[in-house]
Amino acid sequence: MKLLILGGTEFVGRAVAEAALARGWDVTVFHRGRHPAPEGVTVRHGDRLAAGGLAALEDGAWDAVVDTWSAAPVAVSNAARLLADRAVTYAYVSTVSVYAYPPTQRISETAPLVTGADPTATDADDYARAKRGGELAALDAFGADRTLLIRPGLILGPHENVGRLPWWLTRIARGGPVLAPGPRDLPLQYIDARDLAEWTLDAVAHGRSGPYNLVSEPGHTTMGELLESCVRATRASAELRWTAPEDVLAAGIAPWTELPVWLPPGELHDTMHGADVAAAVAAGLRCRPVEETVADTWAWLGRLGGVVPQRPDRPALGLPAEKEAAVLER
Repeated sequence: MKLLILGGTEFVGRAVAEAALARGWDVTVFHRGRHPAPEGVTVRHGDRLAAGGLAALEDGAWDAVVDTWSAAPVAVSNAARLLADRAVTYAYVSTVSVYAYPPTQRISETAPLVTGADPTATDADDYARAKRGGELAALDAFGADRTLLIRPGLILGPHENVGRLPWWLTRIARGGPVLAPGPRDLPLQYIDARDLAEWTLDAVAHGRSGPYNLVSEPGHTTMGELLESCVRATRASAELRWTAPEDVLAAGIAPWTELPVWLPPGELHDTMHGADVAAAVAAGLRCRPVEETVADTWAWLGRLGGVVPQRPDRPALGLPAEKEAAVLER
C-alpha cells in the first residue's frame, strides 16, 4: 500500500505513520517541517494555508490519504481537490464533536450533526463546525464511496501533544496527596492513538468508507483505574484523595481543562463517554487496556527528559497547585 499522511509527525499522524511502516507500507508524509518525521518515510514539505503551499503534492499517486487537520476547512478542501484523481481513498480524522449537542439520541453514526462550516472557510473559531466543514470538503472532492470519516473522541497515548494524560502522570509523579475527582467508578471512553492508527490502516486497506465513531466501548475503563494506573506506572508515593464531584465543582475547578479527562456525572459526561461504537467494533476495532496506554505514555515522557510537547493552538491544561491544596485542606 502507498500511503500519504497529511501531517504525520506529532501525535495521531505519527501513530499512523509508524503503524504503516511496521506493515511495510510505502509512506509519504507532507508537513511544514517543524517536527522530525518518523525514520523511514518519504518527506514532502509545504504549508497548507500558504499560497502555493501544496506544490510538493502536485505529483504522485497513493492508495490512501490520511488527513488529521483540525483547523480551517479550506486546508482539507484544497488538499482533497488536488489529490482526488491521484488517490483511491481519503480518510479524514474528524471528531465525535460533529454531533449536535445536546443529543436527541445515543451518539451513533446516524445522530444529528452540527451545521458544518463552509468547506472553503479560512477560520476555525468553532471546532465542531470546522471539523464538520472538513468532512464536507473531503466528501465533495472524493464522494461518499471513497471518503472514510473517522470520528474519535478523547485520544490518549504516547506522543500526546494536548496535555491530558501527561498532566496526570507528571502530577502524580510529584507524589503526596492528589485531588482525584470522583466518583472513582466513573466510566471513561477514549482511544489510544495507536489503536486508532491500526484500525484506520485496516479500514483503508479494505476500502471502507462512510462515518465511524472510533473510541473504546463505553466503560472501557474508569477514572479510578486510569489514575491508579498512573500511580503504578510512576511508582510515586502519591495518595489519591477521591473527592465528590459536587465538592470539586463548588471549589470552582473547571472539569476537562483544570482536571483533564474528567467530566462530572451528567449529560455532557454521558455524551462524551457513551458513544455507540458498534460499527467500528464490527469492522475490527480492538482497544488495549488502560494500563498499557498509561505505562507506555510514562515511558515516552521519560525519554523526553521532562519537556512535554504542547500544541500551540491548544491551551495548557492542569490544576494549579495552590487551588488543589485549598481543596485538599478542607
